[in-house]
Amino acid sequence: MMKYDYHTHTCFSEDSEASVDAMINAAIERGVAELAITDHYDPDYPDPEFEFIPDFPEYYKMLMEKQEEYAGRIKIVKGIEIGIQDGETIYKCREAAHAFPYDVIVGSFHCFCGYDLYTADYSKMDEKQVLPDFYTFMHTCLSQYKCYDVVGHFNVIDRYVPFELDYSNCMDICEAVMKIIVEDGKGIEINTSSFRYGMGDRTHAASEFLTMYREMGGEIVTIGSDAHKPQDMAADWERAAEILRTHGFRYLATFENRKPTMIKL
Repeated sequence: MMKYDYHTHTCFSEDSEASVDAMINAAIERGVAELAITDHYDPDYPDPEFEFIPDFPEYYKMLMEKQEEYAGRIKIVKGIEIGIQDGETIYKCREAAHAFPYDVIVGSFHCFCGYDLYTADYSKMDEKQVLPDFYTFMHTCLSQYKCYDVVGHFNVIDRYVPFELDYSNCMDICEAVMKIIVEDGKGIEINTSSFRYGMGDRTHAASEFLTMYREMGGEIVTIGSDAHKPQDMAADWERAAEILRTHGFRYLATFENRKPTMIKL
C-alpha cells in the first residue's frame, strides 16, 4: 500500500536535527509516495528557550529545490505547520500562510492562554478548567483564523496533562470547535506520534473526535507521523489507516496548491 505522510519535520524546525535529505530518503525507503515537509512556525512562542521561526527564504528555496530534485522518486509536498495563537499573533500566522505557494498548511495548537503545552505548570491550574480553557482557546482562534487545511493532532493536550483526563465538562466546546472545522471545509489528521508517546489507544485525533468529525460530515483526513527523525518516518502508518477505516472513512486526502484530492484508503 502506498503511504502518504503529511506531517514531518527537518532541521528547519528548532526541535529537529535531521537533514532534509535524510528525511526524504527515509520516506523513500519506507514506501512513501507523497511526503509533506511541514516545518514549524510558532510566532510568539511563550518559552523563550525556543524560537520556532524558520529561515523562510532558505526554507522556501529548499522546498522548491527538493521538489524538483526528487521528482520521479517521491512527491515532495510543500508544507508548513503553523502554531496558531490569538491576538496580534494571528496576524503573523496569516502573513506567513500567504507568503509562499504552499501545498498544505497544518494548523496546530502548541500553546493556549499564554502557556506552551510542554512546559506549562499544570499543578497550578484548576484541573477541571484546563481542557475547557484549551478548547475554548482553539474555538476563539479558529473562529478568526482560516489559513490552514488540516488541524494537527486535535487533542494534543492529552499528551501533556499530568492528571486523569475528564472530557465530561468540555464536549460542548469540542463540538463547537469541530463544527467550525467542518463548516470551513477543513480537515483533521491522525498524528501517529501518539503511539511513540505511549498514549495507547488514545490517538490524536482521538476516537470520539474522529467519530464527531465524520458524523458532522467531515471527509478530509490525513495521516502524519510528525517525524523529527528519519527512524520515525511513516511510523505506524498502516495502523492509522486501519483506524480511519473503522471510523467509516474510505478516502484519504492529499494536497496540491492547497486543494485536496481524495484517494481510496
